[in-house]
Order: sequence, then structure tokens, then C-alpha cells
Amino acid sequence: MSIDTIPLQLHKANLELQLQITRLTQEGGQRWLEVAAKAGSEGIAEAKAEIEGVKQAGNWQSLATLPGESFWRMLQHRVGDSQDLTQAAIKNQAAFASGLQEAIESWQKSVGEVFGSTGSTQPVKDLFKQWASLWPIPGAQPQAKSAESA
Repeated sequence: MSIDTIPLQLHKANLELQLQITRLTQEGGQRWLEVAAKAGSEGIAEAKAEIEGVKQAGNWQSLATLPGESFWRMLQHRVGDSQDLTQAAIKNQAAFASGLQEAIESWQKSVGEVFGSTGSTQPVKDLFKQWASLWPIPGAQPQAKSAESA
């Protein structure tokens, strides 16, 4: 690879990374839309059941018990919905983090190949390490700071 193609190769690597991140964001949005659509469908079914309960109430006493029964049924559904949303959030975050890691590794490989053909890749690795240290992985042990950065 000639020195003249380095800017083009770097631009391509950066553009690919940007597009991969955009794809990951769109996939996450799609998953959230699916969760919202499911919750909407369940809400409609719940409302239809409530309407049927009102229609079938034959006296004042049975009609008066509907709000209480409805409250407890809705509360139970909301707890389930909350658990579903939490699971969806965890699943979406894990998928995004995994995809982002793959995209960054691919970008790093592409950039490394560009600089690998012209000399040492150590400056790129150091740059990536510094950049990655800005966003620690949740639950990971913090790395000890070197004597140079202290």
C-alpha cells in the first residue's frame, strides 16, 4: 500500500465504523419498537377484557367490584411488563455492546493494516487503549493507572 492511499483507507475504515454503529443503533430501535408493539397489543386485549366485564355485569354489585378487580389485574400485568422491559433493556444493551465491540475490533484491524504496511502499529494500539479506557465496561475491574499518568 502506498503512502498516498493511507488517507483513503483510513477514511473507509472510519466510515465503516460509523455505519456499523448506525446499524447497531437502528437494530436496537427496532427491538424497542417490537417490545412497544407487544405491550400495545397486550394493552388493547386488556381493554377489550375490561369492556367485556362491564357488558357482562348484571347488577350494581358486580359492576362495583370491577374497578378493584381491574386494579389488581392491571397491577399484576404492570409488574410483568416491568420485568419484560428490564429483560429487553439488558438484552438490547448486551447486543449493542457486543456489536460495538466487533465493529471497533474490525476498525482497529483495518487501521492496523493501514499502518502495519507502513511501519509499527504500536502507536495505533496505544491510541486505541487510551480511547477505550474512557468508557469502562460495567462490572469490570478498573485498571491501575500507570506511573506515567499519575
